[in-house]
Order: sequence, then C-alpha cells, then structure tokens
Amino acid sequence: MIRLVTPRLILATPSLATASAAHQFHLRNLAHLAPWSPPIPAAAHTTGYWQTVAQHAIDSLAAGSMVRWWVFPTEQPDLMLASIGFSQIHRGPFCNGVLGYQIDHAHEGRGLMYEALHAACEYMFSEQRLHRISANYRPENVRSGRLLARLGFRIEGYAERYLFIDGDWRDHILTSRTNPQFRDEWNPRR
Repeated sequence: MIRLVTPRLILATPSLATASAAHQFHLRNLAHLAPWSPPIPAAAHTTGYWQTVAQHAIDSLAAGSMVRWWVFPTEQPDLMLASIGFSQIHRGPFCNGVLGYQIDHAHEGRGLMYEALHAACEYMFSEQRLHRISANYRPENVRSGRLLARLGFRIEGYAERYLFIDGDWRDHILTSRTNPQFRDEWNPRR
C-alpha cells in the first residue's frame, strides 16, 4: 500500500477495507460525476463491485500498469472524498501515465483536489519515475481545465469524439506535463 499525506488529506491506494467508502462516494456523486465519467456498470451500486475495483487496483499496482489513490480528509479518515488514478502506465521510450480524477460535489472549490493532485503527480515523477503525465478533459469542464493549468499541464491538442461519456462521444482537450527532473538512467529500456 502506498500512502501520501498532505496537510489536509490522506491518499491511500485502494484496499478491500476501504471498498465500502468508495461505494458510498459513488452513491453520493452519481449525478455529479455522470457528465464527466465513462458509463458505469449496474453492479457499481454494490460494495462487492468496489471490492473488485480495489483488488484490480492492487493487482495493477503490483504489475506496474496503474497507480490509484482513494482520498480521505485527515480529520475523517473513513470518508472518501476523491479518487485519483494514473492508468495506462508505459515504460521505455514513452514513459507516460494517463491521469484521471474525481471529487465529491460537497468538497469542490476548497483546493483539495489541487492539494491531492500536486502530491500524486510529484510521487509519479519522483517514485514511479515517469517522464510524462497526460490528462484530458471535456471543453465544458472549465474547472478541470483551470486545475490542470495550475498544476503545470499544457494544452497539446483537441480530440474530436474522443471518449464515450454521458451518452455520446465527447470532444476532449488534451494536456500533459513533463518531469523536469527526469534522468535518462531511470528509463529501464535504455
């Protein structure tokens, strides 16, 4: 398990013990996240589904293909308020991961996602030794665009009909951030 602690948050890789908190997060935020998230299966309304998600995260972390954190406030460590995932991690000449994130509607606008993503991106650059992190967002999601810009992500392009979200193929703005501290010896396929 990987744990990151910031002044207000605990970022913990998923475990079977925290699957119930993820289930509750999902139930509280169904409507809030629907316009920004890919379709979810009907089984997502059960704790068993979130145990499966947690096990997949554990296995993917061990395989080096994904790092996911469930985010909890330090004063309420049983209340999940956000999720962060770095998927599609590739090594070698690409050395990249794709960032996705969600925050509870009741916790928006307080700088919590910035705090969590700042810590997570720094971890991915220093400990996972990625050269690049990609993050894409719908043009309508102005808040997400501002957050990524504040974190140092730069716009690279515009992808039409990029991802199936909210019942249709949605356009996305493509961004990335590179690791200024990346060292060539970190590349295992060099």
